[in-house]
Amino acid sequence: MPPTPQQGFSPPTIVIGAGPHGLAAAALLRRFGLPTVILERSDRVGASWAHRYDHLSLHTTPGASRLPGLSVPRQAGPWVSRDDYVRYLEDYVAHHRLDVRVTTPVRRIERAEPGSGMQWLVHTPDGTVPTGTVVVATGRCHTPNLPPWPGRSTFTGTLLHSAHYRSPAPYRGQNVLVVGAGNSGTEIASVLAGAGAERVRIAVRTPPNILPRSSARWHAVGRMTEALPLAWRDRTSLLMQRLAVPDLTSWGLPRPRTGLYTRHAGEGVNPVLDNGFVDAVRSGRVVPVAAVQAFHGPDVLLADGTRLRPDTVIAATGYRPDLHDLVGSLGVLDEAGQPLAVGAQTHPEAPRLYFAGYTNPLTGVLRQAGIEARAITHALRRETERTPLLTPQVGDRTADTHQRGHAPS
Repeated sequence: MPPTPQQGFSPPTIVIGAGPHGLAAAALLRRFGLPTVILERSDRVGASWAHRYDHLSLHTTPGASRLPGLSVPRQAGPWVSRDDYVRYLEDYVAHHRLDVRVTTPVRRIERAEPGSGMQWLVHTPDGTVPTGTVVVATGRCHTPNLPPWPGRSTFTGTLLHSAHYRSPAPYRGQNVLVVGAGNSGTEIASVLAGAGAERVRIAVRTPPNILPRSSARWHAVGRMTEALPLAWRDRTSLLMQRLAVPDLTSWGLPRPRTGLYTRHAGEGVNPVLDNGFVDAVRSGRVVPVAAVQAFHGPDVLLADGTRLRPDTVIAATGYRPDLHDLVGSLGVLDEAGQPLAVGAQTHPEAPRLYFAGYTNPLTGVLRQAGIEARAITHALRRETERTPLLTPQVGDRTADTHQRGHAPS
């Protein structure tokens, strides 16, 4: 159930989404005495992580993956697995005594009536919650993005988004085409090739910038060189790739012409951290092919005119934030559906409405969760001091994880 404000008391800040960004924001808001309730649409904390493929592990070290106020356990190792990270998020809720209301989806946010003493109305299936502040933390990877390829509906094989891929077991002995050469696509292709798939191809639109995964030094380099000119950073990154990653041109994957910093700035694309992909391509277990252009019955048509007939196509084609139903009427989104203001910044027409988790920095998304949480907390404290809504306190309650149905920590 959503929180019900008591007469004469300031309502809690509503955080939407119990992933890393929502939990970090709630923890810091609570630490600074700002009562906060998290509304989560699923039945558990960290659901988007729990539902990813079984062999997923973080591409950032534990130190760069921790949220404010709690370290990732050493037992999780240098590359934290999906299950270990979900357990960490559950422990985080217990450690910070966060009030999480699971199975409480938010349908939309509307402006409250002027003079009501509130800024926002948060609509859920169980009722409407008036509040002064909302932090939207549903994340940029909210909804799988499946391209509208011509003829897609005629495909007689199996087509699924990588969000619905769990393990390589169902694809043993199959001819599989993975679409998309980002971190998810390259990792899925490599694992399929090593787990008994008969043939694995990966459709590549733009050759990726590949870096070794053996260390996370590139995150540190990214932080240290942020003030340098983009062209200089690009030249450095391309030199690093030439020194550390074999040339795969003869295997059908030419070196990228665009440096990773320019591509990230223009497209929001991060480099691929090699997790066995380079060896899989060099051994012929994964074969790069041209981009997918269309489907026609059992065939997949590629941009170079090639026709393939795979048993299964796995589209590792990214996600979209899908915020239109939630806040589309408020004028706070750009044409692509992204928030116009993120982190501590708010839209001029939407005070006390914050968005956390909608950037993709080269220095690490999980590290960014703490940075944005701190910035939002400080901004909200300053805003509260300038324009308090009501009295500053409200009864604080920790959710009972068993009664409310989210996984025990």
